Amino acid sequence: MSYTTQTQTSTHASGNGEANEFLAFTLGGEEYGINILRVQEIRGYEPVTRIANAPDFIKGVVNLRGTIVPIVDMRIKLSLGAATYDQLTVVIILNIAGRVVGMVVDSVSDVTTLSTEQVKPAPDISTSFDSDFLIGLGTLGERMLILVDIDKLMSSSEMGLIE
Repeated sequence: MSYTTQTQTSTHASGNGEANEFLAFTLGGEEYGINILRVQEIRGYEPVTRIANAPDFIKGVVNLRGTIVPIVDMRIKLSLGAATYDQLTVVIILNIAGRVVGMVVDSVSDVTTLSTEQVKPAPDISTSFDSDFLIGLGTLGERMLILVDIDKLMSSSEMGLIE
């Protein structure tokens, strides 16, 4: 299971009513969204090569067409329970600041377009997710997406992946 996402028209949030596209995925029963422009492809989970002394949330690396890609398990990173790997487990391959990184999630659902009005600020509450890494909450009727600033998260010093 491997397919590459192609997006032609997507804009960045600028507060002037523009629409933004987010890839929706699940982690521990919650739905999250990341900017579709950061997604290179989506793959099924495959075994990784472990790296000695890497943090628990870095599962290891895979060779993706000649590129060595670190694989981060977001369930472990965000303390969302035991990580199980089955036929639904997905790796989202991201391209952030010229670096390719894989992110393990429970499943991917769809690409969602949200207008600026549909993105609400994240409430100030204590969660396993640092609010610095949140864009806000995307609302689609009864559905709510936790919108993650994947650039900030993956380039944070605690991740140690991108300089």
